[in-house]
Amino acid sequence: MPLACGSVNGVTETCLPPSGGTPGGAAELSPTPRSTIKRGANRAVTDRGALHAVLDAGLICHLATVVDGFPLVLPTGYGRDGDTLYLHGSTGALSLRTAMSGVQVCVAVTLVDGIVYARSVFHHSMNYRSAVIHGTAVRVTDPAERLHGLRVLTEHMAPGSWEHTRQPSQKELAATAVLALDLTEAAVKTRTGGPVDDEDDVEANTAWAGVLPIREVWGEPESAAELDLPGHVSARAAAPVR
Repeated sequence: MPLACGSVNGVTETCLPPSGGTPGGAAELSPTPRSTIKRGANRAVTDRGALHAVLDAGLICHLATVVDGFPLVLPTGYGRDGDTLYLHGSTGALSLRTAMSGVQVCVAVTLVDGIVYARSVFHHSMNYRSAVIHGTAVRVTDPAERLHGLRVLTEHMAPGSWEHTRQPSQKELAATAVLALDLTEAAVKTRTGGPVDDEDDVEANTAWAGVLPIREVWGEPESAAELDLPGHVSARAAAPVR
């Protein structure tokens, strides 16, 4: 399911072919033992541009780490700049303090494009695009880079907001941890197309088979109080999500 490409009233939308093909002929990923896709290896995509496109199209990632000996997975917002993924959270959160303490973390982003109905329950599936990144999240301490990371995060989730809203105060900055995760060690996996049924089930033809696509759209903006809707919000609302 292709994404809308181009710009709508100044808001740029990201594009990724559903096959996970190379956007612009970007450099390839270099899989490590833990980022090499073994199960369903034919669905692996090695183009780094495909990794960027999945991350740019998503809004929520899941950050996995180990806290006090137990696994913990947290959904959180993020933003990408080049081959750096920025994450943020409260400085008081044990999960964030653990993630930036030098331990290995894993981040995953998944976009579901459709539910695949097969003629058998066993062959039901999903069409999707997914990215998994391994590495060490580094706490950003340089003031200029911290602001840059927060801007990247803000502009990824709410384009135009950084220029139209108040900048973070020193108190707010002190309460916010910014993490940077290098995208060197990553894997991308996709599935597209219809069901893969057994020949006997196709011949029997006793059940419907096909794909039920999933598409996300923005709703109508809901203003706080009696505020006029600014152009950067109305443009985002008018553009397709994916």
